[in-house]
Amino acid sequence: MRRITVPIALLALLGPAVPAVAAQAAPPPPSIPWTACDPAEEAPDGLLCATIKVPVDWSKPGGPTIDLALAKRPATDPSRRIGSLLINPGGPGGSGVDFAYFSGEAFSPAVTDRFDIVGFDPRGQARSSVINCDSELIGAQAIRLHPDDKTEYADLRATNRALALSCRELSGPLVKYVDTASVARDMDAIRAALGEKKISYYGVSYGTMIGQQYAELFPGRIRALALDSNMDHAQTIAGYQKWETLAMEGSFLQFTEWCDRTEACALHEQGALAHFDELYARAETGELVVDGVPLPPEDLVNWVFGYMYNPNSWFDLAETLIYIQEGGESARGEPAPNGYLPVMCSDFHFDVGAFPVMRAIELAQNRLAPHTRLNPLAWSDLASCQNWPWEVTNPPHRLRASAKLPPILLANSRWDVATPYEWGTSLASQLPSATFLTYDGVGHGTYWRSDCARAAIDTYLVELRNPKKGTHCPAVFPTSPVTAQAAPSVVDPLPQLTGPFRR
Repeated sequence: MRRITVPIALLALLGPAVPAVAAQAAPPPPSIPWTACDPAEEAPDGLLCATIKVPVDWSKPGGPTIDLALAKRPATDPSRRIGSLLINPGGPGGSGVDFAYFSGEAFSPAVTDRFDIVGFDPRGQARSSVINCDSELIGAQAIRLHPDDKTEYADLRATNRALALSCRELSGPLVKYVDTASVARDMDAIRAALGEKKISYYGVSYGTMIGQQYAELFPGRIRALALDSNMDHAQTIAGYQKWETLAMEGSFLQFTEWCDRTEACALHEQGALAHFDELYARAETGELVVDGVPLPPEDLVNWVFGYMYNPNSWFDLAETLIYIQEGGESARGEPAPNGYLPVMCSDFHFDVGAFPVMRAIELAQNRLAPHTRLNPLAWSDLASCQNWPWEVTNPPHRLRASAKLPPILLANSRWDVATPYEWGTSLASQLPSATFLTYDGVGHGTYWRSDCARAAIDTYLVELRNPKKGTHCPAVFPTSPVTAQAAPSVVDPLPQLTGPFRR
């Protein structure tokens, strides 16, 4: 992407440690001089790119700055244009610029006709001063996330500390200022640079937390706020783990029940649940070998986890579980930039301090989920943030909802391994102006799981008309591999933008 640096007026004087106080107004900044995206980016025709500058530390607006990368897909029906729709695909680490690139396929014409769709890479991610960390330490952390005793727990904490310090060494002080409240302030700087008095926003997964904190900081600057598959910043360690674990177990049981009633499922006759339980038992004794290497039980669950985002992948999951039983070759991924971890460790108090506490949390999850035992993503969040060297700059708290907030739309799947349904209902209780839409099926990102949910979100964004309170959209399950692979009316971009193991 071509970098266009744009000096803008700073819009906030309070830093991320004070998330409840709105930023102070400043003189209008200059507009963004959009230009064609770098040909090397292979962006779709008609998209425009730019960057703007924001302070590294919002409490010091005159200090060092970073460039935020932006991309815009202009409304295809300019005569009926409503304004700008800012978007974020989650993560943390998903690229909003890439989301804008995909937006022509990802959103309905009802949205793309009426809005300039604007995506941005949040601070510390992708093209916006990405946080890089030592790849060997990333790998070392990954194999230490399940300590069995005090010695292994101490080893995990030492590795986590070394990894965090490597991020600081390789990426500079920004690693301490990537919390979500800072991202929300960045988004308001984008709003001002776009010349919009109020913005519309669609955020999915972790992108909902950006929207939530924007609503808390800037309640009078929102036209529409559609938050899909919600996180809940008010969760405690116990609640965070509990609801994620139950979401994993419940989603997996939805898969096994679906397989029992679907003849085309490869495990239909022998039973998917019994097959998985047998694999898990073999993994616990070290007898489950894949690619010549014993597969630990937590890796077996981690393998299954990614398939829970989209039921259309369940035919493949059944085949994969057979493949694992037969000792098939496993896949290995390359280390990647590590922008996820600094955000999560800045937004949540996860450090438990002592091995007995961590062990007790793990055993509690095992009792809740007799088959899958725990949620790999939630456990990774907890384990990876042990001994994080810097303070939690954006501490968990219930949202302080202003009376200025307009009607908001929240949507969650009943079974979602990344953002549990209970997080969504908790968030709804914190936002009096919100309507909560339930998709009664399985998966992450209701916009791409359900025609009903997508229609409700489109109608809200365009017409500012919410569905009736208590609206439920029916579950949708694949009936054959052919229907599962059929071209949808809109394309789910999340696997390409955030990967299978992030929100």
